[in-house]
Amino acid sequence: MTTRSAARLVDGAHCTVVGGTHAGKSGIATDIKTSKTGHVTVTVVQKDGARFKTLAKNVVVAGGI
Repeated sequence: MTTRSAARLVDGAHCTVVGGTHAGKSGIATDIKTSKTGHVTVTVVQKDGARFKTLAKNVVVAGGI
């Protein structure tokens, strides 16, 4: 089993969503927060200005895993 590290996920990083509802979409990661239950969420802003929120576990930073 391989695991992905979110260590490089910072505000302004270009990322791609690989799982969940928004799989296949990409954009700039902003507004990274940790919920009370410990789940990390990320708001992704697409090139056209559309925004969506997803879990960090479903996101990989462009340039590798």
